[in-house]
Amino acid sequence: MLRIFGIKKLDLYMLRSFLGLFFVTFVICCFILVMQLLWMRINDIVGKGVEIWVLLEFLFYSLISVVPMALPLAILLASLMTFGNLGERFELTAMKSAGISLFRIMRPLTIFILLVCAGAFVFSNSVLPRTQVKFWTLVFSLRLKSPELDIPAGEFYKRVKDHNIYVRKKDSRTGLLHDLMIYDYSNGFQNASVTVADSGRINATSDHKYLVMTLYHGESFENLNQEQQRATHSQQSVPYRREIFRRKSMLIEFDTEFTRCDESVFSDQHVSKDMASLLHSIDSVTVLADGKSRQQSDELRSRHYLGRDEYGSISSSGKDTVFAAIDMNSTYATFSPSDRQRALQYAADQARRCSDIVQYNSVVLDDYQRYIRKHEMELHRKFTLSFACLVFFFIGVPLGAIIRKGGMGMPTVISVSLFIVYYIIDNAGYKMAREALWPVWEGMWLSSFVLLPLGVFLTYKAATDSALFNPEVWIREAEKIMNKLKKLHKQNGQD
Repeated sequence: MLRIFGIKKLDLYMLRSFLGLFFVTFVICCFILVMQLLWMRINDIVGKGVEIWVLLEFLFYSLISVVPMALPLAILLASLMTFGNLGERFELTAMKSAGISLFRIMRPLTIFILLVCAGAFVFSNSVLPRTQVKFWTLVFSLRLKSPELDIPAGEFYKRVKDHNIYVRKKDSRTGLLHDLMIYDYSNGFQNASVTVADSGRINATSDHKYLVMTLYHGESFENLNQEQQRATHSQQSVPYRREIFRRKSMLIEFDTEFTRCDESVFSDQHVSKDMASLLHSIDSVTVLADGKSRQQSDELRSRHYLGRDEYGSISSSGKDTVFAAIDMNSTYATFSPSDRQRALQYAADQARRCSDIVQYNSVVLDDYQRYIRKHEMELHRKFTLSFACLVFFFIGVPLGAIIRKGGMGMPTVISVSLFIVYYIIDNAGYKMAREALWPVWEGMWLSSFVLLPLGVFLTYKAATDSALFNPEVWIREAEKIMNKLKKLHKQNGQD
């Protein structure tokens, strides 16, 4: 069966050596990136009291979201470790001694990586957009959810809407709060009310929509607003109201139920569309932008350029003919001082009106262009992921064959360093494209174009058995250069 498909034992051996490391490194990279994403979103999760299935759903969508970053890094690290292990155990040397070239050794892995690149494109085009919609819907739903009530002792708690709550001490055994102070800003800052109590309890209602605050032995102060002062018909009334109580209950709105946002809100975002939808949106908005630009040009040319329509309305002749026959300098010279003032004022008003129209249309056109750029960037990103996987493979394989160091030490350091360089270049290109400083395709493909020559160079050096990282070779070349410089110096001295 293997002979029918042209598969040899060498191919199976290379696949077994690579696939195990690839899956392990991919899982590790995904775990690290998910933890990083979780740390970035920690404020949206902690203290919300959501159920465990919501957290698992968040982790699942986060895992899918980090695949575009984890996959190239895993390919780079796995390929570098695989060929580093082969070189360290002299297996690569034995294969080359048997007449097997590096490209023949790489052939099964190259085919596998090409399949991975195709799968990465399908993933970016079909799976990732749907996941992004659900992920951001869940993120915004968590942001809008009120946090679980956990009032700390000794500091103000500000997560209850329009209220600040201060508790000096908490009794963990009885659940009683001591020395409470509550600021209520629901009627505005100028009409705030302050309530202090010796002790109290705070509990949520059964439907988790309100807080019931039971306070003991305290008093409250409330400013009288202007309507209350007008109702008293007196300017000398007391500007605040004081209430002393032995027991008082307060009801505060505090919805802690988890409500999921509507996914349709994110359906028009660039991250939620496949390639066909992106192309359709780009074409549609481009037509709108071109139409708006032509409308602005026609409007300025036909109506607001030196006030042609106003001059044409004075005469029964055609307005263009009247305008063309006017000598502005000589006509202005015939005006009286008051007419000159009115003419200058009219010209300034017309210029100001044209400027306002241009500024308004520029804002509208800038929104259109920003929308188009975002969609074009997302369109290119679907291809850059697949190409980055291929580039990192042709960087990792020759690097492993040249340095001949396996394990997790040297390969990990080199892989992480290269990936950081790739990430910095990719971010720089992304920002250049986003701010319209570069064309979109240049910004999105910058990192690939920078690393592709490196991959070609390393592959050539590894195929020709170049001792690229051998310090003795570099020392020998440096000595040759120094000897040539010394000879040149002696010749110049003799001359």
